[in-house]
Amino acid sequence: MRTILHADLDAFYASVEVLDDPSLRGRPVIVGGRPDERGVVSAASYEAREYGVHSAMPLRTAGRRCPHGVFLPGRPERYREVSRQVMLIFASYTPLVEPISLDEAFLDVTASATAFGDGTTIALRIKERVRDEVGLVVSVGVATNKLCAKVASDLRKPDALVIVEPGQEAAFLAPLPIRRLWGVGPQSQQALGDYGVTTIGQLAALEPSTLQRRFGRHGLDLATRAQGVDAAPVEPLQAPKSVGHEHTFDLDTADRARLEATLLDLSESVASRLRRHDLAARAVQLKLRYEGFETLTRQAPLPHQTRDTGPLFDTGIALLRRTLVAGRGVRLIGLTAISLTDAQQLTLFGAPEREDRLARSIDAVRERFGDGAITRARLLTEGPNRRFDFGERPQVGPDEIDENA
Repeated sequence: MRTILHADLDAFYASVEVLDDPSLRGRPVIVGGRPDERGVVSAASYEAREYGVHSAMPLRTAGRRCPHGVFLPGRPERYREVSRQVMLIFASYTPLVEPISLDEAFLDVTASATAFGDGTTIALRIKERVRDEVGLVVSVGVATNKLCAKVASDLRKPDALVIVEPGQEAAFLAPLPIRRLWGVGPQSQQALGDYGVTTIGQLAALEPSTLQRRFGRHGLDLATRAQGVDAAPVEPLQAPKSVGHEHTFDLDTADRARLEATLLDLSESVASRLRRHDLAARAVQLKLRYEGFETLTRQAPLPHQTRDTGPLFDTGIALLRRTLVAGRGVRLIGLTAISLTDAQQLTLFGAPEREDRLARSIDAVRERFGDGAITRARLLTEGPNRRFDFGERPQVGPDEIDENA
């Protein structure tokens, strides 16, 4: 029987800020930017959550709810540094560590019992070491599968330690609201409400055939999860499924030239990250958010799998021109490389290989001297060496890669 841990650092970004500046302790800390900016909250301390502030909330809303909060821009490099320290502690107990993001991971400690004790003992040791060696608090769920371990770690935060005994998975889940089950979002909650289902136990009592008729294959998955069944392994080398980047404008813009220039900048960032991780994309996805938070996504295949800026940008531009509504202000634009592989397809003349070497050389110069060391003429405005001010770029997942899209 497996022993799976889900370890989740509590209010990670905000906790790192308090760790580095103890004067913030006990104060509502909100990471993401200033309360008058157009971005969203990346993390909120538990003191801030008491005022209804939560991650993904618009910063302006957070500012209204918690005007006396401490608003900070965030320090991605510092968060990655601390994350690496914590992940090394996890890895000292098992090689089977599956990071989900900078602040959480699954651990399969089934084979670690002889050396370190049972799952509860290992969880306690991890909590103690993260507190003593790093200075942070981690919540841990212990179960026989990833589903129950994840639900358990989220159940009694902060500083949680929740154990789901073998054979008690369904009973553990039964009284919980259905929103805590993987795969149940707002639309699924509304649909299940038509059947009078509000708890996981009520969901488990439905006939799988009923769920299949309503939700298709997803319905069968829901029926299985509601019983506390999850055979998914802990995958320490899980391949990322997408690499994306997006930008929120200070003011909504309908300027097509500015949108295209921003898309070019995003394409360069995505291509650079693909090269950094030796990945190539077979398709791209464009994201546009208009005023009022109406969001549209469109995707299209690339002419060949690539990690070069040109094809990513060309396909993104084609999607933009088909999707853009003339005269409507755009709040956010994003570009994501999808359908990733670990090799680049070569054309007849081998041009991508030469372009790849050149692009990697440019990456090296930018890494050493900054992004502005080499730029495209299209990104220059009002004279030489001036670029559009795109602002600080948000980070996407561990090491700027989304592993769960």
